[in-house]
Amino acid sequence: MKKTILMYWPQGGNVETCAKHISDKYEDLEMKSIDQVNNEDLKNAEQYIIGCSTVGSETWDNKDNSDPWPAFINQLDQVGINDKKVALFGLGDQVRWPMHFVDGMAVLNEQILNKGAKVVGKWPVEGYDHEESEAQNGDFFVGLALDEDIQPELSEERVTKWVAQIKSEF
Repeated sequence: MKKTILMYWPQGGNVETCAKHISDKYEDLEMKSIDQVNNEDLKNAEQYIIGCSTVGSETWDNKDNSDPWPAFINQLDQVGINDKKVALFGLGDQVRWPMHFVDGMAVLNEQILNKGAKVVGKWPVEGYDHEESEAQNGDFFVGLALDEDIQPELSEERVTKWVAQIKSEF
């Protein structure tokens, strides 16, 4: 089996909880927060699962920000990921942010595609109640969309189905 690493941010909240659920269902993978990932981790893994919450562009663009995403994205450049397959998952809140549901996944998707990797694991938008999402392309999100605020009871089933799906796509 190919080596898989699951990377996520932020720590200590719903993203980490969902990363653990994915890890439990996937079984044979390494799981780390992105601030703990080193170049060897990235080089040794043949496929990545990356998870995020939805944050505004002010977080990504703020030069004083201590968010580890910009450093992680630069790290991907150093390692080179054009031969990797990547599956994305993102968390959002459909009620409080219906116009920006899981938009963070769209940012990651764009960065990953620009680096030449192949993104797998698109997920149907059916069953969600949002108005807009940058991570939506037609009838699918670019990865697994989870909402631990509004639909936590659906997360386990979604994770189970998605993990089976990405295993076949990897």
